[in-house]
Amino acid sequence: MEGVRTIAVVDDEPHIRETVAFALRREGYAVDEHPDGLAAWNAFSSTKGLPDLVVLDILMPGMDGLELCRRLRALSQALPIVFVTSKDEELDRVLGLELGADDYLCKPFSVRELVARVRVLLRRLALLESAPARAEGDDGSDEDEEKVLRRGALVLDLQRYSAQWNGAPVPLTVTEFLLLKALAGHPGHVKTRRQLMEEGYAEDAYVSERTIDSHIKRLRRKFLDLNPGFDAIQTVHGLGYRYREASDKDDEGA
Repeated sequence: MEGVRTIAVVDDEPHIRETVAFALRREGYAVDEHPDGLAAWNAFSSTKGLPDLVVLDILMPGMDGLELCRRLRALSQALPIVFVTSKDEELDRVLGLELGADDYLCKPFSVRELVARVRVLLRRLALLESAPARAEGDDGSDEDEEKVLRRGALVLDLQRYSAQWNGAPVPLTVTEFLLLKALAGHPGHVKTRRQLMEEGYAEDAYVSERTIDSHIKRLRRKFLDLNPGFDAIQTVHGLGYRYREASDKDDEGA
């Protein structure tokens, strides 16, 4: 899709909304600001239609972020949604991701980190939009192969930020993809939580080790849904996590 991308920032805190909007406009995006979920929904339901991406707070008056996310997902599965949430809202955060958010950041968050994630999500969206044209002109070049990481049954498309297990797509958030890439990129090597925090949240100083554990737990669950015998992501107690080294079991997709 050509032209300027439009991003909706939905947050009842004016300072956060204005700060995020300013940073996104500075990056060249068009930004619509909404003080709560109901105001955003009314705008999206008008002739203006849906934006290209939504930055969404959870706790808001009128209509909260969870309800707005549900409504948006009923209209579009492809619309990128990023939740921003307070650290003590663990239950709300998990529920939001199960509703189909593409990622989340905890308040207080790094605006640079948010902008970086918005950039990645819009790039992923652009690649998905261009997929039919790319498929028609695909010549199977070595250059494309360099953008794919293969580990047995696992295939990571490093351009589209997408994953497959035994040929089946695995719906990952950007954070989950980056963490999985960090682990699978060096099978057998232990990655500490601090190292994973740096690779998954390069510029966010507010992420905790508990957040990394939550992401790993969710990663495992998504792969277990496809394959009940999945055990490639291993916990190394007292240290961190590692991706199991390749074996015949991987090739069989067990």
